[in-house]
Amino acid sequence: MSTKNQTGWLLIVGAIGVIVPYTLLTVTFDYPAILRQDTGVILTNFYAGGASLILTWFAFALLGLPLLVGYIQLGAFLEKRLPNTRWFTTLGVTGLIVQMIGLLRWVFVVPLLAHNYVHGNELTREANKVGFQLIHQFGGVLLGEHLGQLFTVIWTLAISYAFAQLTLFPKWVIGLGFVSALVYLLAQLELLATVIPNLPMIEVAGFLGSTLWLIWLVIVGGMFQKMKTNSITPT
Repeated sequence: MSTKNQTGWLLIVGAIGVIVPYTLLTVTFDYPAILRQDTGVILTNFYAGGASLILTWFAFALLGLPLLVGYIQLGAFLEKRLPNTRWFTTLGVTGLIVQMIGLLRWVFVVPLLAHNYVHGNELTREANKVGFQLIHQFGGVLLGEHLGQLFTVIWTLAISYAFAQLTLFPKWVIGLGFVSALVYLLAQLELLATVIPNLPMIEVAGFLGSTLWLIWLVIVGGMFQKMKTNSITPT
């Protein structure tokens, strides 16, 4: 398999590896809507999900690992044709890593908090609710969603611009990259609303932006495999 075909497969497999456990979480855990519920409800429902729910979160965090290699190989491909592109590869990889760290809190931290909440006395329950709020705000909102998503948005915009410069793909594919990134960026308002009350936000932006982005990633992976390298010229 050529490096170009391998890169395409890595992007496709990585995107699907994110889509499948994410879909399972929406069905089994009402994610992400459940995050708007009371902390006690979140912890109780998480505990009720048992080992299967923990493993689903584990899969959600790690099945996107092929994207790390895909980003690096795609970046290496573009660096040969456009100068000074390494910075957005680094930013994209960093974004993926911090998102994985944020997701893994559901595997190694939240189960303990949920167990203590369900089996503890009133004081213990309140302490673990506060503990969840802190770890969620830091590991989830700050790392996984703010930095992770923001870096992913910047990477997507930069990659789409590079594709346009090289006339690499049809305009609609490039346009979808820009649109998905900009919609995804609007999800940052919901994160800021956690600390700035009454801030206007679009609740569907995170779901819609991430879904469009994953679809775009699969399309890019598929087209990357069919691309004729010798036809690429900067514009």
